[in-house]
Amino acid sequence: MTFCAPPDPDPHSPRFAVPEGAVDCHAHIFGPESRYPYAGERSYTPPDAPLAAYRRLLKTLGVARGVLVQPSVYSFDNSCLLDGLREAGPDFHGAAVVDPGCADAELHRLHAAGVRGLRFNVVFGGNAALQGARALAARIAGLGWHVQLLIDVSIFPGLSALVRSIAVPVIVDHMGHVPVGKGVGHPGFQELIGLMRDQACWAKLSAPYRLLGEAGAGYADVVPFAQALVEAAPARCLWATDWPHPQIPVAMPNDGDLMDLLADWVPDAGLRRQILVHNPTRLYGF
Repeated sequence: MTFCAPPDPDPHSPRFAVPEGAVDCHAHIFGPESRYPYAGERSYTPPDAPLAAYRRLLKTLGVARGVLVQPSVYSFDNSCLLDGLREAGPDFHGAAVVDPGCADAELHRLHAAGVRGLRFNVVFGGNAALQGARALAARIAGLGWHVQLLIDVSIFPGLSALVRSIAVPVIVDHMGHVPVGKGVGHPGFQELIGLMRDQACWAKLSAPYRLLGEAGAGYADVVPFAQALVEAAPARCLWATDWPHPQIPVAMPNDGDLMDLLADWVPDAGLRRQILVHNPTRLYGF
């Protein structure tokens, strides 16, 4: 089990003007463990990362709103997420993880707390995490929710068939999680590009460190992947911090540096506004 480093305590402001109403579409809050115990079977143990620290980060970055995502270490226990959403208020929404057999009343309880999507984690949760995804998607369609997939598209056969069979909007996390060494021409990444062009799914421009799977790779190697997604479907791209960056393969980055990467990926200020403000406002219903 990995014990994760804490986030950089001194993030700097980004070097570009962040538009009013920007949304961070993917972050986690953790702890304290005495109140929100972690699942016994987990791949990492995070340090405490409370809502107050996350909100301070957003203020530094100039980001107005956020989406809290249920992490794998809590399994189906969404207590920390829900308490965070209640404290944070209407400028925050959430993505939960539920047992496929949960009652409709539980889904409505989550909706009332601010949840707007369900997460399926294949990278840390295994393929079993997808069991019941289609059936759950049909049940949440009336709530206006989405399905969020954490998958490595380079080793996930049948991505198009899965996405097209899901009855609600689908988001693919972290640019498809494909190692940069495999290149933008990899069939799995090109399958994601095709889905984006067809307006069949959304993708998060986030967590570039999760693509650095090979020694010697650096953040510059991620630029072609991010730019390919933006070129394919700028109206289907979202941005996120992935704070507090649990279980990453590199030294802990500064969040200001990470946000500055967006200016490299998307040099046009108008397109950045679309990705930071308009796209998430439309998808999450802020």
